[in-house]
Amino acid sequence: MIEPKLPKYQWGQRVKAAVDLLNDGSFPDAPADGLLVGAGHTGEIVQVGRHTDANLPIYLVEFGERLVVGCLEEEISPM
Repeated sequence: MIEPKLPKYQWGQRVKAAVDLLNDGSFPDAPADGLLVGAGHTGEIVQVGRHTDANLPIYLVEFGERLVVGCLEEEISPM
């Protein structure tokens, strides 16, 4: 069993995209592999969850009013 990794970031924390965030198929109304959020855009963590298989924290980050993207730690950085 993989030891769980504790979250590095917290709910409500302001972060920025460290890389371009592309559609992995989670957004059916956006093109596959299309750009969702460009590197440097800012957002706020609205929920912290866990990827059950990999035992890694997953952050739901709200970028703008209607775009919430699931991010891994290496995809975001603190403000």
